[in-house]
Amino acid sequence: MDLPGAPLKASQETSWKRLFSNALDSEPQRLHFASHSHHPWPDASREAQLRAWQDAATHLDAKWDGIFGELMPEVRGHIARVLGLSRPDNIALAPNTHEFILRLFSCFDMKRPLRVLSTDSEFHSFARQTARLEEAQRLEITRIATEPFETFPERFAAAAEELNPDLIFVSHVFFNSGYVYRQVFDLAAKVDPKTYFVVDGYHGFMALPTDLAPVEDRIFYLAGGYKYAMAGEGVCFLSCPDGYALRPENTGWFASFGALDQAESQGVPYSVDGFRMAGSTFDPSGLYRLSAVMKLLRDEGLEVALMEAHVQRLQKHFLARIASGQEGQSTGLSIDDLLPGVQTELRGRFLTFRVADAATRCAELARAGVVTDSRADRWRFGFGIYHDEADVDELVRRLARAFGSTR
Repeated sequence: MDLPGAPLKASQETSWKRLFSNALDSEPQRLHFASHSHHPWPDASREAQLRAWQDAATHLDAKWDGIFGELMPEVRGHIARVLGLSRPDNIALAPNTHEFILRLFSCFDMKRPLRVLSTDSEFHSFARQTARLEEAQRLEITRIATEPFETFPERFAAAAEELNPDLIFVSHVFFNSGYVYRQVFDLAAKVDPKTYFVVDGYHGFMALPTDLAPVEDRIFYLAGGYKYAMAGEGVCFLSCPDGYALRPENTGWFASFGALDQAESQGVPYSVDGFRMAGSTFDPSGLYRLSAVMKLLRDEGLEVALMEAHVQRLQKHFLARIASGQEGQSTGLSIDDLLPGVQTELRGRFLTFRVADAATRCAELARAGVVTDSRADRWRFGFGIYHDEADVDELVRRLARAFGSTR
């Protein structure tokens, strides 16, 4: 029996607003439907941030003993538990994913242009950097269009077989549509073992149940705390398969941890675990926040599958309200504009609508107190465990008030 005041079991709750009181109470009339962008931080992360400050004040230089000896192993352990990884030490940590992307590129002999296979829908950290390297003729990149989504898996697999690239970089969940590429891990097991296979998992980590055990010796998996891990910026990770990326040229002094006893005659020393892909000194407060949030979710019984199921119920409720026209007027949205399509289950924790004036509508809805976001002609609505059906109903009402009389 639950004690008075004790949290209900996860399966009994309709939302978990109580975990986000600081964020939700700061502007009670605001509706935040952009959890796919900047996820609200749970209250536990504030306490963790304060601990980071206090540890620095109390221990000064010695704070790093606790960070390396206790905090980093904790964070790696949480990540490994969620992803089914058997070797937490193979997880590298860094402030951002761009740092890892550059480090991976530096593992190759660039005497000839690097052959890269990717898509037309990767996030800016990768898309911009590869565009610049392509401009400098340091790589040759083939970008496979994600649309039509129905044929993408076959087209991408065919390109991987035909091109035999040096590196494949592809998202598990695409940021500009929410489309889930479920076959990505199957493909990783089939391509030439010499090919570096990198999966951008940022919109999949803590959003979709993900078991990397079958491919942990084959893929690099890249993600971080800013989205569904709810820990904010400054804390990203890369799961590194054994035998790959052993001596990146882009390297920081953290990469020598665990290799300090190597003889200098062997060249610049590298750790044999995930630290080989590490950089240098960074703000560790993100590690405090991520560890605290992961502990919170574990203790609350909020497994990824349960959170995904909660979000799917809210998404279906939202789409049903749009289709039914219960407000008696237009909401400015049509399920015909939904990507990747209303009949598919291949979408992540946000809904994307293709509308020509996405940025304008997004701004108009913001004036009505609703936070969403847009990318070009894509209008994105993100759902989270801090929402319930009443929030979705209020979202529909505000959409109707903002757009019903004009569209």
